[in-house]
Amino acid sequence: MSLTNSTWVIDENENRANKLVASLCFIGEHAKVVTATDVQESALHHVETVFLGALTGHDHETLIKSQPETPFILIGETLRPLLSLANVIGILAEPFAYAPTTELLRDCQEYKRHLPNLTNSQNEKRFDGLIGATSEIEHIRFLIQQVAKTNANVLILGESGTGKEVVARNIHLLSNRNNGPFIPVNCGAIPGDLLESELFGHEKGAFTGAISTRKGRFEMAQGGTLFLDEIGDMPSQMQVKLLRVLQERVYERVGGGKPIKADVRIIAATHRNLETMIEEDAFREDLYYRLNVFPIENPSLRERKNDVPLLLQELIKRNVAVGGANVKFTERALDSLKEHGWPGNVRELSNLVERMQIMFPEKVVDVSDLPKKYQHIDVEEYIPEYPEEILERQALNDIFSEGFGEFEENDSDAFDTPLDTSQPAVLPVEGIELKSYLAELEVCLIEQALERNENVVARAAEVLGVRRTTLVEKMKKYNLNN
Repeated sequence: MSLTNSTWVIDENENRANKLVASLCFIGEHAKVVTATDVQESALHHVETVFLGALTGHDHETLIKSQPETPFILIGETLRPLLSLANVIGILAEPFAYAPTTELLRDCQEYKRHLPNLTNSQNEKRFDGLIGATSEIEHIRFLIQQVAKTNANVLILGESGTGKEVVARNIHLLSNRNNGPFIPVNCGAIPGDLLESELFGHEKGAFTGAISTRKGRFEMAQGGTLFLDEIGDMPSQMQVKLLRVLQERVYERVGGGKPIKADVRIIAATHRNLETMIEEDAFREDLYYRLNVFPIENPSLRERKNDVPLLLQELIKRNVAVGGANVKFTERALDSLKEHGWPGNVRELSNLVERMQIMFPEKVVDVSDLPKKYQHIDVEEYIPEYPEEILERQALNDIFSEGFGEFEENDSDAFDTPLDTSQPAVLPVEGIELKSYLAELEVCLIEQALERNENVVARAAEVLGVRRTTLVEKMKKYNLNN
């Protein structure tokens, strides 16, 4: 017997089972009565729903648990205790009514669609570049899967930088046109007087500069998909010509008279509000409805901030693959990035990743390393403490090497009593305690530098020839209040 029906009914109450099958067939379901043995011996991946009623010789609970990927609907109130099982969706009683039956069938479809093993294994392998695990991106994947197997025109809406072309490419890859070409055209980047030739091609001599016959993007996309990006920027006269092609599925090259069949799937995209443009007579209403057969609203990055870590990993991986340096982010840096508004969406995130790879190659990025506008979390900056031996050596270096003793001639009046470096220091007969001497000298010079620069630490550090963090550490060491 054939077991390819999407809905199975198991009920040894033969009269009730036949009534239910008739009701299901009436509403368009492919239903069939089967036995419990059929269920136990078959793989039920193709079965959307199993209606389970009276059963002898088999245990209801054991049967349901043996098929965890299949949703069950119970028939009759006597089975109500089984509602606690996860894959039991609901219960149906006679007389079978349209509303509760269709609602339960819909819930069974959702159970099958959201099965974790399907989401994590099959779907992820099939989608290219569509990164994310939030409900928003999962919904986009669902829409792509539904429309890809048709030839319907698709209109992708969303802000700039959200990856509208990625969505379009995935529709093409999952369609029956995936062996054909995917041809993108940015309608906003091509001057209006050249767009017709770009889309439809031209014959030799059609206009000044047309020295040879040239195919247009429609012809290049034959048998595949044509992606019209930024359709809202298309000039009005071109909107009319595009509408004609969508209606009649034929076009002519500029300067030609031979009709060419347009065997292409059209996917359009825009960041503009086309309905507002229609009200302002900036976009044709008839063209809008031709394109807007199946709209997909691409979410902004701020609407799916929990995808930021996954997107970061993917962007870093791509940059490393083309010779970029690896970089890591602390957990609190990721939390800070999640708080950002991302007006530039994924494109902005991509730019930030590349910048961090340049600034901190093979290193770990923390909140304080991020550009100021991405620092949305207050984190106490780590200032290292070093052993005394290192600090003493640094003090000597500051004085006798690149530090306090070397100034430009025009900086010689930076202190009231500049050091006389022309004569070597004279060691007293009784000797000195070098550590204390250097510390007192360092304190004196730091205080003068701060006083001369109105206690601005950054400017004082510049005068002293040391880094700001080094000067801050020395001020803490000597208890110098700024």
